[in-house]
Amino acid sequence: MDNSINDMRIPERYQINTSSFSFYWSKGLGVELLHKLPKTPLISDADQFIPLLYQCDSSCDQLVEQLHLKIGFYQGQQLLKDVLAGKPTDPAYEQVLLHFLNTLDFSPPCLDWAKIEQGIGLSQRSGLSGLIVLRDYVLMGGYESSAINKPLIFTGALKKGAVKRLTETVSFWVDITGDNALRKGHIGIEAILLTRCIHSYARLSILKHGHWETEKWGIPLNTWDMLATNLGFSLVYLTGLKRMKFNILKSEVEGVFHLWKYIGSLLGIPMQLLPDSEDEAIEALYYWTMTQQSGDQDSLALAQALMQEPIEAAYPTNRWGRKLMREIHLYYNHYLLGDYSCSLLGLKKTVLGRIAYANILKNKKANSMITDSKWRKQQIAKGRKVHEGVKQIYLKYN
Repeated sequence: MDNSINDMRIPERYQINTSSFSFYWSKGLGVELLHKLPKTPLISDADQFIPLLYQCDSSCDQLVEQLHLKIGFYQGQQLLKDVLAGKPTDPAYEQVLLHFLNTLDFSPPCLDWAKIEQGIGLSQRSGLSGLIVLRDYVLMGGYESSAINKPLIFTGALKKGAVKRLTETVSFWVDITGDNALRKGHIGIEAILLTRCIHSYARLSILKHGHWETEKWGIPLNTWDMLATNLGFSLVYLTGLKRMKFNILKSEVEGVFHLWKYIGSLLGIPMQLLPDSEDEAIEALYYWTMTQQSGDQDSLALAQALMQEPIEAAYPTNRWGRKLMREIHLYYNHYLLGDYSCSLLGLKKTVLGRIAYANILKNKKANSMITDSKWRKQQIAKGRKVHEGVKQIYLKYN
């Protein structure tokens, strides 16, 4: 990435942001993040990452080309599940699968299981508030970039509906944040690798069948956008929890970044790109966000679909309950993203949804006991139970 800017292809999407993300860093929650750095990063330094817009997960693409695109997506996923579980698989594709698995490093030299457990511990004790942050801050906030969401449009996410995507996201996150979930052979590893194949399958399908314009958006699901998604699950998630009045231990912060560095590497993101610390993550997020085109009509459509998701879902079972859920999520959208971003995404203000602030007050009171190890252990168990319950609700009713 030491090429001169003049020697690189520059997609149209790469431009200085002057609205949503610019506001975030100048007047939103990003102000506090920037204050943690010795100095504000230079936007021009983001030029070094432009080649990543044309890079992708070639090793998994190769697997999908030789497996999923030949025998079908679901059959390919099942064979991958079988080989991960140590079951006999189709001899015709065994070597293809083993070749892919041999490219993975389940025990990199930097891996620290104690840090992983700290990150998983925070994820679990975040309980319902953690899921709210992921939905109403991380996911909704991501729609403020038009380019990163283009693959969703090309794969028909709007037609499939926000309910389906949210069900998949919740299931993925709950599966990878369980106890020992990331040990080899456990459910978290399976979830990561199956998701990685979904990304490759989507990318190859878009490039083969769609009217994708690489000169505008780079490669679909490219390495830089994958890094940004990873930062959403780590840095943005932590920022949201703090906004929800969570006190977070230093060991938990370090644990979350270590957790997502490991997960990111297994998802196909080069290890050297993934941050080790909050400072590195802030700088990486600043470079990506400040060189993004603002949202467009597709962004608005995705945001509106997510806003209406509670109405389209089958739970709560009565329509009034679903309308109340929509208002509560709208409140959190405004509380976490801010009114400016919500106006850009077409998210109206709510009066009824303000009852959700009771949950924030509850967090503030409970988190005053963060140094009590017995309390923390209880909160971890309680939060995990909530996560598993929410996952089952999504799977049962949607």
